[in-house]
Amino acid sequence: MSQPDMNAILAQAQQMQAQLEAAQAEIVASSVVGEAGNGLVKVTMLGSGEVTDVQIDPKVVDPEDVDGLQDLILGAFGDATKKVQDLAQEKMGPLQEGFGGLGGDFGF
Repeated sequence: MSQPDMNAILAQAQQMQAQLEAAQAEIVASSVVGEAGNGLVKVTMLGSGEVTDVQIDPKVVDPEDVDGLQDLILGAFGDATKKVQDLAQEKMGPLQEGFGGLGGDFGF
């Protein structure tokens, strides 16, 4: 059994690192919209977690039901957060598996 070519392994690791960094940059630059109440409340969130917009349909603004509006806002935030996590898994998952395939644990 021959020794693995360390230069080839290092080159592969560097290439995967570059792909990982590109995927991270793409995630941070991406935007998702979380919704609640069939779109009555929408939250736009960047992949970094920064909220850039909140839209509330006037139909759900009822001074007698502030709790309901708060629940819708929380639901929209939760939906946006899940979409960011799903996007990260979609972009990073294959790359993380690739790092594990090198025979080491890279802490991802």
